[in-house]
Amino acid sequence: MKLTPISVDALSIGQPLPYSLWDREGVLLAQKGFVLVSRDELASATGQPRTIYIDTAESEVHRRAYMNKLHDLVRDDIPLGQIADSQFSSFEMAAARDVTDNNEADWLDLQSQAHAMLRDKNPATFLPRLEKLQAQLSYQTRVNPDGALLALIHLSSSEVKMYSATHALLVAVMCSVAAREVLKWPASIEPTLCKAALTMNLGMTELQDRLAQQKEQLGVEQKRQVGQHAIRSVVLLEQFGVTDQVWLEAVLDHHSKVTGPLASRTQGQRIARLIQRADVFAACLAPRAGRVPATSTAAMKACYFDESRQIDEAGAALIKTVGIYSPGSFVRLNNNELAVVIKRGANTTTPRVAVLINKEGMPTGEMMVRDTQQPDYRIVASVAHREVKVGLNLERLLVLSKPDASDRPW
Repeated sequence: MKLTPISVDALSIGQPLPYSLWDREGVLLAQKGFVLVSRDELASATGQPRTIYIDTAESEVHRRAYMNKLHDLVRDDIPLGQIADSQFSSFEMAAARDVTDNNEADWLDLQSQAHAMLRDKNPATFLPRLEKLQAQLSYQTRVNPDGALLALIHLSSSEVKMYSATHALLVAVMCSVAAREVLKWPASIEPTLCKAALTMNLGMTELQDRLAQQKEQLGVEQKRQVGQHAIRSVVLLEQFGVTDQVWLEAVLDHHSKVTGPLASRTQGQRIARLIQRADVFAACLAPRAGRVPATSTAAMKACYFDESRQIDEAGAALIKTVGIYSPGSFVRLNNNELAVVIKRGANTTTPRVAVLINKEGMPTGEMMVRDTQQPDYRIVASVAHREVKVGLNLERLLVLSKPDASDRPW
């Protein structure tokens, strides 16, 4: 291990350490993740001077992650003054390091992280967990938005396990991609948008998971809890230390039925409306113990029209983002092949697909990729998840979903 000297003055106070601290002789002083209460704490506890050491290799990984974060801001045309003032939490950098070194997302792990975070009642750990999850989602929606949509739509459509967490992840990803690619909202809004989507149902997480497996109708008390969950979510967030009024307003209003253009709303209300429309889509898509899920196209129609049966601006943005045939959904082709959508296409109706069942009705050993712009491979129908009797290898599909030169530019 090669050590590099740093000053205690360079360490962030009140945030988990991004790397372990060592003395001159290589003795461990503080583990990565330890939270310093003051800059004098380490020196007084160990008797060390104000110069300590870190592992050079660990420092280089952290530096690369930091540069990647800055690159994202520059790419999003953030003003230089705002970039200079930017500060990244240790959990953001930890997530950036994770995906810099291994950009293959483990969606089952992210699902488990969200499940645990939504049940965390400890103010000291809830927000750091949320920040880490949001940073990982933000990275994945940038490097492979099709893969993120594919994984979460597949998980949402195929199981009720950890329903609340999977639902929150899908809504967060849909909204983040729509805000960036279609609505062209400033990049600075994305973290707040993502965290609002992840925490919108915080006030009824356990109930939401129970309801996904409940066959009977909601009871009186359950209806009351569902009706008050937005207020309860805001109360919990404030108890956890959230003071961002845009975030809190978005969570409070995420079930608002007010129609009309986004421009006439506050920023929090705009975020709330986008979340509300994505919430409708994700809820239609997910199975319940007492009902079968809708097809992806049926789910999209539900969010496309508002409460007055008019085209909804936020819903239309989501459809343009995800496509009529969204990644992770199943379709039948003109040649009678059955395929899974792996990647969005040049327009909302011509995605890239991978064949699962050939035109003779037999499962394919090796998934063949089809371009649905070609007449033979034109999509003729959506196929419900329950009608597909072959298993999917999500890892193989995620490899096929990666961006290439033929993808649509954004």
